[in-house]
Amino acid sequence: MHKIVRVAFLLAAIQLAVLVAFAPQAKAADREVDTMDTETAERFARLALDCIEREYPNLIHHVMTGDDDVGPPRELTPAFYGCYDWHSAVHGHWLLTRLARRYPETDFGGTAIEALGRNLTHEHLLTEAAYMADPARDGFERPYGLAWLLQLIAELDEWGEPPADQWREWLVPLESIAVQRLSEWIPKLAYPIRIGEHDQTAFAFGLAWDYAEQVGNSEFRQLLADAGRRFYAEDRICPLAYEPSGHDFLSPCLAEADFLRRVLDSDRFAEWLSGFLPDIGEPDWLPVARVTDRSDGKLAHLDGLNLSRAWMLEGIASGLPADDARRTPLLETAARHAEAGLAGVSDAHYEGGHWLASFAIYLETRRGIAAGD
Repeated sequence: MHKIVRVAFLLAAIQLAVLVAFAPQAKAADREVDTMDTETAERFARLALDCIEREYPNLIHHVMTGDDDVGPPRELTPAFYGCYDWHSAVHGHWLLTRLARRYPETDFGGTAIEALGRNLTHEHLLTEAAYMADPARDGFERPYGLAWLLQLIAELDEWGEPPADQWREWLVPLESIAVQRLSEWIPKLAYPIRIGEHDQTAFAFGLAWDYAEQVGNSEFRQLLADAGRRFYAEDRICPLAYEPSGHDFLSPCLAEADFLRRVLDSDRFAEWLSGFLPDIGEPDWLPVARVTDRSDGKLAHLDGLNLSRAWMLEGIASGLPADDARRTPLLETAARHAEAGLAGVSDAHYEGGHWLASFAIYLETRRGIAAGD
């Protein structure tokens, strides 16, 4: 019976993909500036290559409706089964896609394309869509994993050449489900989620916004803009002194500001930021987070916090007018956080090694920041 239901979900996912309109749009120009040498890029690529096909150890967030739902990760989600958990596998694939596109003539770029080709097959992605389409899993990876899935799709869409265009086409069923799930959930969400881990809304909204801009989905982008104004526009004096919590890898305050700089024009954003983070530039206004044990998966989150803080600080600066005096302390603080966070990205401990390289690449390639900033 469960197998029949799964087939029904699969067919529904495919139907949904066909019905959802993704009209051709002019592609956004590649807006980032490389800050990495090839050797560093290869080192980060190797971390992702070492985990996207490594099935165990594995943390599964898996809703079961019966005995037929029992299975190993490679059968349940055969594209995104590695890297310890589903969302880390997704952004591991994003990392490899980004580096393969930007370093096409390198050996590691070719190896990345081969690895992506083994996982992003039509059959695997249809199985992923059928898994996600199950109504019992309507909260699956919401919002963090869904946002990274959309970021992967945006990267493939921006690449737009073989074999990326084929993978992007095969991801349409998953894309449709992810957009639909978020579009149904966000209007029902009475309050933002302000924590420093996966459930945070501001970070996910930022990734989803950049996806919506890339593919030209103005309706989805408007939904995110409305949610941003509803949740955050009246916020004042964010308590930075309460950050970080011990397991944070995202800053609630900075992520909110980094999202709203996408939604508001620069003058309105500058005014809002004055009330939201009034202490920018004060002595020791945002100390670098201290990591005490990188072999502990939760404590290693703080390396990710330093990395995400760095790119969010750069993003906030990019949203301000060019003559805004806060740009300098924002970028200086970003540099300190980047140095600390990048020092923690290694293969010494799988607890951090399976995901931190994705955050490093997001930072180092200035993903989502306009040219000239």
